[in-house]
Amino acid sequence: VQLQASGGGLVQAGGSLRLSCAASGRASSNTCMGWFRQAPGKEREFVAANRWSDRSTRYADSVRDRFTISRENGVNTVYLQMNSLKPEDTAVYYCASGAGVITGRMSQAEAYTYWGQGTQVTVSS
Repeated sequence: VQLQASGGGLVQAGGSLRLSCAASGRASSNTCMGWFRQAPGKEREFVAANRWSDRSTRYADSVRDRFTISRENGVNTVYLQMNSLKPEDTAVYYCASGAGVITGRMSQAEAYTYWGQGTQVTVSS
């Protein structure tokens, strides 16, 4: 599975961006795709995840009610709609894919096998 992330950019605080992650290759029906981010000098952190088999989603507390993860039906692409962006959302955003990820591990980077190259999101104040 290869993942291609796109959609990052520079936006003012309060603005919106939509990230995309296209998965190519053999993506099974029990795929879970997640978004993680890493800011300079900080550890990578979980943002959101979407499990295809039951459409369950998980969000980090810091982005809940502002970000929405979704999958386009019939297409192996996952989106992260980011609204009300804050300067602290500035980071490199990575998409990841894993098979058979159980609910309790959807926020754990170790549960994901494949990773995209990352896309930079910069939010100015």
